[in-house]
Amino acid sequence: MMSYRLFLRLGCLMAASLMLWGCSSQGTSTSAAEPSQGATTIAELAANEGKDRLQILTDGAQKEKTLIVYTSRTNEDIERIKAGFEKKYGITVTVWRAGSDVVLQKVITEAKAGRNEFDMVDISGTELEALHQEGLLQAVKSPYHADLIPQALPEHREWVTTSLNLFVQTYNTNLVKKEDLPKKYEDLLDPKWKGRLGIELEDSDYFSIIVKKMGEEKGLKFWRDLVAANGLDVRKGHTLITNLVRSGEIPLGLTVYNFTAEQYKKEGSPLDWFVIDPAVARPNGIGVSKKAPHPYASLLFYDYMLNEGQQEMANLSFIPSSTKVESPYSKIKIEVIDPAVLLKERNKWADLYDEIIIKREK
Repeated sequence: MMSYRLFLRLGCLMAASLMLWGCSSQGTSTSAAEPSQGATTIAELAANEGKDRLQILTDGAQKEKTLIVYTSRTNEDIERIKAGFEKKYGITVTVWRAGSDVVLQKVITEAKAGRNEFDMVDISGTELEALHQEGLLQAVKSPYHADLIPQALPEHREWVTTSLNLFVQTYNTNLVKKEDLPKKYEDLLDPKWKGRLGIELEDSDYFSIIVKKMGEEKGLKFWRDLVAANGLDVRKGHTLITNLVRSGEIPLGLTVYNFTAEQYKKEGSPLDWFVIDPAVARPNGIGVSKKAPHPYASLLFYDYMLNEGQQEMANLSFIPSSTKVESPYSKIKIEVIDPAVLLKERNKWADLYDEIIIKREK
């Protein structure tokens, strides 16, 4: 069976021409980056926990004047985040955005070509862990690490969780009564849900957690029984699933991100969300390039995202990783997906998801 790393390498080779075109259009320096203020290396800057850290990073970043971030966030969300940073420090943030998997391929392809284009990545924890395994991220110490939930920081410290993407169940309030909502997964086997359920195409990680919590034999049987009895409408894209719930095409979506559902709810859309235990969340985070063209700005933005940026996460209905920021989700017991474990087991769960959920629905 093909390993996940080999899969990434082959994917990168197939996408090389596209990615290299994207690199050339970015227009950034391709030289190996060292801080511009003397002999201090990015590793030394990243390890500095002294009282002078903020001043050193601020002074250096304002001389660099710019920062390049590759992100998977929506345009609206990343614009909100970068606006606060630019206003505070006067540093221009240039963004290149795509899905986390595409960002991952772009970074690896650039590295193979010897191009040091990006300063920061802001993507899913699984792709960040893959970049760690490729040796492309810089270990960082930060005074704000102490404020984070225990699951936020891998031992290697080469990336950090800035927010959690909580999988919630979303329903159309015109089509589903609140009192009819399932209280446990087994309730979805009720015939009243036949032809009324939707799930995202690539959520094998969510699937794996539910199966493990039920016990593997029982969990796999549950999903097989559910598909056989009531079916699942499989679509690509969590936002698409949410929109289909909002329109009524899918009365109940099983895997929707909490922030999208909450944003649409606040807009007055006819939908609401709830959580069937166990609540599962994907970590989303940031990492600094080992060869960042703008190392001072990179580390300054890193600290910003773990400090002031945490309130912005909450404002956007994300679940912040800092314990110092209040969140309406704090009372929910959340099972955070471990990206390192997921990468080791990814082939197994992707194959099972494909066999049980996707192929059965085609």
